[in-house]
Amino acid sequence: MTEQEIRDLLADALHTLFEIESERIKPETNLYEELEIDSIDAIDLIDHIKRKTGHKLQAEDFRNVRTVDDVVQAVLKISQNRPNA
Repeated sequence: MTEQEIRDLLADALHTLFEIESERIKPETNLYEELEIDSIDAIDLIDHIKRKTGHKLQAEDFRNVRTVDDVVQAVLKISQNRPNA
């Protein structure tokens, strides 16, 4: 997946799962403080990403993310490490 495809997937997930308006979703947007994503929401988001990409983010990977761009970079890193997954 390309970085833009991951951004689009994440924006769609945030809108579909949590009804967050797309104009609020920017690379620097903080998931927890600005979008009010909690730990349960984060698990739902990880599961959604896995179902759509086939790549599973580990909980410890997600502990380090704070912004939308952090999630994009984490998924990009996993997809590059396992291109055929």
